[in-house]
Amino acid sequence: MLNNKKRSSLFLIVILIIFSGCISMKSGDDFYKSEMYSLHAAIERNFHDSISGYYFVELDPSKRETKFGHKREYSWLWALCAMFEATNEVEKVDENADLVDGIFNNIQHYYDPAPPVPGYGEYIVKLNKGQRYYDDNQWIGIAGLEIYERTGDATYLDLGKAMYDFMMTAYDTKLGGGLYWRENDFESKNTCSNGPGVIVALKMYKATNKQAYLDTALMIYNWTNEKLQTPTGLFYDNIKTEDESIGKAIYSYNTGTMLQSNVYLYEITGDEKYLKEAIKLADSSLEYFYGNGQFRDGYWFNAVLLRGYQHLLKHHKDLKYILGFKKALDKALTEDKNDKVLFASNGSTYNLVEHGGMLEILARFTHLEDNYDLENSK
Repeated sequence: MLNNKKRSSLFLIVILIIFSGCISMKSGDDFYKSEMYSLHAAIERNFHDSISGYYFVELDPSKRETKFGHKREYSWLWALCAMFEATNEVEKVDENADLVDGIFNNIQHYYDPAPPVPGYGEYIVKLNKGQRYYDDNQWIGIAGLEIYERTGDATYLDLGKAMYDFMMTAYDTKLGGGLYWRENDFESKNTCSNGPGVIVALKMYKATNKQAYLDTALMIYNWTNEKLQTPTGLFYDNIKTEDESIGKAIYSYNTGTMLQSNVYLYEITGDEKYLKEAIKLADSSLEYFYGNGQFRDGYWFNAVLLRGYQHLLKHHKDLKYILGFKKALDKALTEDKNDKVLFASNGSTYNLVEHGGMLEILARFTHLEDNYDLENSK
């Protein structure tokens, strides 16, 4: 047994270790990784319903939507899309995390085999399936193909192929091409269904080397640039099929998908014009979305733009885009987080999609802080 003197010495050593760890964390070492783990635990604690196995859409029960006469208390598919990509990013920085399969299994509750092509509906099918959104299915396809690239698990290549097949039912020649936003709604063609559509097609090309996928990607890419790009290089939200009027809202995720599409096209073709376009989009978006040092729109929207910035960094070593994003992230971590380690900003509620977005951001910054000097770079 230890005597009192030895016990006191051991206790002092433990305290010093803990204290030094806290000092190290405050100085930046593994800061984002710690935030990532804390947020993931908070999401599971607050949003995951242990009884049903589903995720709640909103933390506050009074804000859970009633639609078509049914209370929709559980997550929309969109939020699980956010969690699917986020958990994949967590697994990239923690190979023992073992999270994506659980989210993928949860997504199966939304599977709708209805013709013309099976896909995933906006809500749990056996409860109230609702509509099928092309962009939701594309986000699933993108995450699935990311997982396939990382693990080689053919289940996720099959998933990417299924999502490609479903999204192509959104294509017609109205307005010269492009993809609709949601099934059986022909009112508009949106950047949010065309930008990720380019990425799904490009990732399928990378996985299979089949020219048809690259041809599809270029067709959608060219149409989106022609119809929806702003004069400053960002992207409008949509174009109406009836009169070709433009929905002029500008969101970070729309620029993010098109920025990343250019990076992929540069990698695939070697054509410098795509890299130049990616840098142009990065420059325009940095000023527009982060010029005031805070997030202009939702966390998940910003997570998609961060994908583009991080991908561009492989070929264009300027850290200014990451550092500009970091200022907004650090402000959110300081000002938007409550004592439950949950986030809300700009009047938003405590919902799952934004927490999935923040989790992805923190996982990506965990990788960035491990590989770049984010504190001393200018």
